[in-house]
Amino acid sequence: MVFKVTVNSAWRATRTLWLPVLVSLSVCVCVCRASSPQEDSAMENIVTEKKAEESHRQDSADLLIFIMLLTLTILTIWLFKHRRFRFLHETGLAMIYGLLVGVVLRYGIHVPRDMGNVTLSCHVNASPATLLVNISGKYYEYTLKGEIGANEVNDVQDNEMLRKVTFDPEVFFNILLPPIIFHAGYSLKRRHFFRNMGSILAYAFLGTVISCFVIGLLMYGCVMLMKQLKQLDGDFFFTDCLFFGAIVSATDPVTVLAIFNELQVDVDLYALLFGESVLNDAVAVILSSSIVAYQPQGDNSHTFEVMAMLKSFGVFLGVFSGSFALGVATGVFTALVTKFTKLRDFQLLETALFFLMSWSTFLLAEACGFTGVVAVLFCGITQAHYTFNNLSPESQDRTKQLFELLNFLAENFIFSYMGLTLFTFQNHIFNPMFIVGAFLAVFVGRAANIYPLSFLLNLGRRNKIRSNFQHMMMFAGLRGAMTFALSIRDTATYARQMMFTTTLLVVFFTVWICGGGTTQMLSCQRIRVGVDSDQDNSISITDGSERRSTKHESAWLFRIWYNFDHNYLKPILTHSGPPLTATLPPCCGPLARFLTSPQAYENECQLKDDDSDLILTDGDINLTYGDITVSTDATGAHMSGGAAFAGAATCDDLDRELTYGDHELVMRGTRLVLPMDDSEPPFTDPYQRLRM
Repeated sequence: MVFKVTVNSAWRATRTLWLPVLVSLSVCVCVCRASSPQEDSAMENIVTEKKAEESHRQDSADLLIFIMLLTLTILTIWLFKHRRFRFLHETGLAMIYGLLVGVVLRYGIHVPRDMGNVTLSCHVNASPATLLVNISGKYYEYTLKGEIGANEVNDVQDNEMLRKVTFDPEVFFNILLPPIIFHAGYSLKRRHFFRNMGSILAYAFLGTVISCFVIGLLMYGCVMLMKQLKQLDGDFFFTDCLFFGAIVSATDPVTVLAIFNELQVDVDLYALLFGESVLNDAVAVILSSSIVAYQPQGDNSHTFEVMAMLKSFGVFLGVFSGSFALGVATGVFTALVTKFTKLRDFQLLETALFFLMSWSTFLLAEACGFTGVVAVLFCGITQAHYTFNNLSPESQDRTKQLFELLNFLAENFIFSYMGLTLFTFQNHIFNPMFIVGAFLAVFVGRAANIYPLSFLLNLGRRNKIRSNFQHMMMFAGLRGAMTFALSIRDTATYARQMMFTTTLLVVFFTVWICGGGTTQMLSCQRIRVGVDSDQDNSISITDGSERRSTKHESAWLFRIWYNFDHNYLKPILTHSGPPLTATLPPCCGPLARFLTSPQAYENECQLKDDDSDLILTDGDINLTYGDITVSTDATGAHMSGGAAFAGAATCDDLDRELTYGDHELVMRGTRLVLPMDDSEPPFTDPYQRLRM
């Protein structure tokens, strides 16, 4: 009995003890189950952070490669300039360094990718740009990097480094191209440009269209021959051939122009090449966009249709006119802001506003469906003509140096990247027959541009384009940054990939061979070097009358524009030019006083006259106010009057503007014209000498 009671008591004690133990175990299991997802999530976060840190280090190393490329290029450029070595320009040198780095990255460095988490099979009917994946209730976003060939699937783990150094094509259009194009317009030499304006427009517009269609037709014949010989592995239509003709018609003779500037080659030849290269880039961009917009009705989108062609032509005109208007409007707005505000008292803010307004022109045009290249080009020309006169001297120097620096870095970066992409680009298609046909077509297209147009232009030009100039222009048709940017922007199809590869080879050949042989070509064509830029524009007195070549060679349309610009636009948009109270009718007096800047109005009230024009030369000062002229020189001061002399001086305003427009310093209410270097001969007024 006692034993039975003891057993029951022990069993009760044991059951009482196990009950808390079981409860504790249940709680532990629940806690473990609850903490397990948290620990997994924490581990995932740690892995993600490590991957992000590794990616950051890899991106920094990739950018460091390009920085070292530019640094090495700059040091080598200094060595070449020090040794006066002109066979290879800085752009060609940057391409060579890019090629060397590309070879090392392609064959010497392998950065394997972790293939443990790579899924090689996922059946999707399309290739979306963004893919959302649901993994255990969590959504992950993946972006499209690009197409990989079937033969490259097994090599995905070895091309991670090559993918890292391949930039998005939009980087070139939105970041690297704007400073290059703006600098071309901002540094445009008005004097020589307007002297040859008709010829430049003919080469840039008509010549580029001729070159595009000649190259397109020749390449279409080449493609048809390749199809007959079964040398094509994909589709290649006539519109693709025209697109190729458009992008390779954009010339960029930066190498030749640098040598021209250093050797002081004939200014007309320099102006023709520079003006054509500036404008035909814009024409090539719009022409390529118009070809892409060519869409005939029906199932076959590559047949010829008159309405589709007219629509493309309308797109060309609409995009060009809209881009032109937008660029000019932005420049005018910046000029008004800098004139009617006191930003010039804060040079940093003034420079920042100028920079942002200039760059935003490109992005605004692209966002509105226009072409940013055209907009930023004419914005630069407008800024140089109007806004530059309103800037403080410090901001004038800053803006010039800033865009010159950005142009240098961007251009050399693009050429370095060209050399790099020859080995790092994943979808090159080398077709020897297409490449040979492209070189022949580019040569024939350039000849069809230069020689027939030069013959027609010489029929109406007083200063003929000589045959040696034509040969030099033919030789100097280099391809560069714009051609590369247009070709790399779209490499999705077989035809575009083949065009991109061929374009790279065309750029390499023209920059290295044509650019490197510039000095020898100048010597072969017996083109004068070391020519004074003003040698042909000096004043000569014949039969008692003044004669200036600039005056006779300027187009009549430009002279009309100059009078309107000098009398109305310059006074409204800048602090220079005659006051509006002198050029507008008397009934518009209040409006004229409102639009006239305070500085110019104070100067006008102080001088009590309609206009002021101060010409400062090495030996004398000539100050003209209405009928009274005060002249000073080393012997003293002289005063004379007469309407004849004042009228004669006014007649030569255009000549002064063109001759010294590049070195004009604008003061409040007066124009101060200074020769800025020893090569600029002093301007002396013959009528002043007659008065003296």
